[in-house]
Amino acid sequence: MLKSKIHRATLTGTDLDYEGSITIDPILLEAADILPHEQVHVLNLNNGSRIITYAIEGERGSGTMLLNGPAARAGMIGDVIVILTYTHVDEKELAQYKPTIIKVDKFNHIN
Repeated sequence: MLKSKIHRATLTGTDLDYEGSITIDPILLEAADILPHEQVHVLNLNNGSRIITYAIEGERGSGTMLLNGPAARAGMIGDVIVILTYTHVDEKELAQYKPTIIKVDKFNHIN
C-alpha cells in the first residue's frame, strides 16, 4: 500500500558526482513519515521517469529536493516530482488505513 507521498515538489538541483540518493528537506521527510535511508520512488512529471533510490536529509527549512549520483540523470532543476513510499498493511487494518500525503508549493513548503 502507499505509505507516504510528497506531491508536486520542485527539483532544486542535481549532483551527478555524489554517491546516490535524493536529498530532501527534513521538514518534508518528517511530515511525510519518511526515514533517512528509506527507499523512495521518485516520479518526474516533466519527463516521465520513475526511479527507485533512498532518501537522505538536507538542510532543515531549505526546501531541498536534490537528485544525486545516477539519479541526477532523471531530472533537471525546476522539474516537478512526486516522492512515494510503500508499506505492507495487514488485511484487518485496510478499512481504516490512510497514507500520509503532503502537498507542497513551488518552493517545497507544505501547503
